[in-house]
Amino acid sequence: MDLSQRQAADAILRVMNGATLARALEASGAEATPARAFVREIVYGTLRHWGTLEAIVRELAHKPPGDERLVAILAVAIYQLEHMRAEPHAVVDRAVDAAGDAVRPQAKRLANALLRRFLREREAVLARASSTPVARWSHPRWWIGRVRADWPAHWEAILAAGNEHPPLTLRANVRMGARDGLASRFAAQGIACEPVGEAGLIVAPPRPLRELPGFDDGAFSVQDAGAQLAAPLLGARDAERVLDACAAPGGKATHILERASVELTALDTDGLRLARVAENLARLRLASDRVQVLAGDAAAPASWWDGRPYDRILADVPCTASGIVRRHPDVKWLRRASDVAALAAAQHAMLDALWGCLARGGTLLYATCSVFVEENEAQAGAFAARTPDALREMLVFPPEVEASGGQLLPSLPGARHNQDGFFYARFRKA
Repeated sequence: MDLSQRQAADAILRVMNGATLARALEASGAEATPARAFVREIVYGTLRHWGTLEAIVRELAHKPPGDERLVAILAVAIYQLEHMRAEPHAVVDRAVDAAGDAVRPQAKRLANALLRRFLREREAVLARASSTPVARWSHPRWWIGRVRADWPAHWEAILAAGNEHPPLTLRANVRMGARDGLASRFAAQGIACEPVGEAGLIVAPPRPLRELPGFDDGAFSVQDAGAQLAAPLLGARDAERVLDACAAPGGKATHILERASVELTALDTDGLRLARVAENLARLRLASDRVQVLAGDAAAPASWWDGRPYDRILADVPCTASGIVRRHPDVKWLRRASDVAALAAAQHAMLDALWGCLARGGTLLYATCSVFVEENEAQAGAFAARTPDALREMLVFPPEVEASGGQLLPSLPGARHNQDGFFYARFRKA
């Protein structure tokens, strides 16, 4: 266990120094060990609660620990004690060994003293450590302030939802069989699931995809319930020409193809991630000569567009990803306040460029996985105001979907439609 704790702490420090979570896990060596799933669980959970855990470590120490590796090891151990309900003495002993191996031999005594103090004084320590907003909500201070300003009636629930463990949500490939049939296949193997949305299933408890019948056969994809609303809102019909302008890794593009026989262009700037689009198309039995996977910048159509207008365009634009932090907890620690304005400027440019690729009478669906108003309602409103032939259409979500206007609010446990935070705005070209 001490190796797992050291690898988890190493990955966390790499994130705090600017690495994405995927790269941090790989660099830590965790992805190459038999305990890969265990380390990932620790890392994801510790990052979700990092603001609180770091504050607890600082509270326990009479003076700040001099080595950030020690802080990370202690935070990992406290996460295991608080959220994984691990056996206390085993966690402490392994953390002590990890501190001696990763920091210095003398760190063992300090790690032992601080963790045993936490076990003795847990309630008092938690109360004192949670006195600041960052420790209370485990988000950066600027992020908390922005969410509170944008959503005065919902800010606490939004922040709390960002620290929850996300569900494993699947989307049945209706071209391979109905959702009920897939659910029956799961039930036959003792796999519990429940329906969500039009084609979704939530598998609880989550398990590796390879353990689920039908994955290799293309019977389903992994896709959040909120993201599964994009294709129905776009409303593509048979024989239409459709552009998914920021397609990688292909979840929404494949959903469009499952619902209608269209001519589809899957565009993205990232060639490596486009390979995943091709892989998903092949696994789901959706690849054909009417589907083009293309590298290109949505903001610069002259470099890739053939001049033939599209009937439907999905503009699922790059954003802060502030609505999906329960799935990507590194995001809230990697983002900076200045990123919001920079991304909003890029979104502005993409919208204007893509509008020129849309046929008259066609539909453009603007989408983000953000909860920040500057990227969402402010962006959509500004686009409508400067684009005379853009007619914004009212969106109607299913009654179980919690939304405010076009904003899907991220869900707390127990929600009927357990969703990440997404935003949608739909425009028709007059």
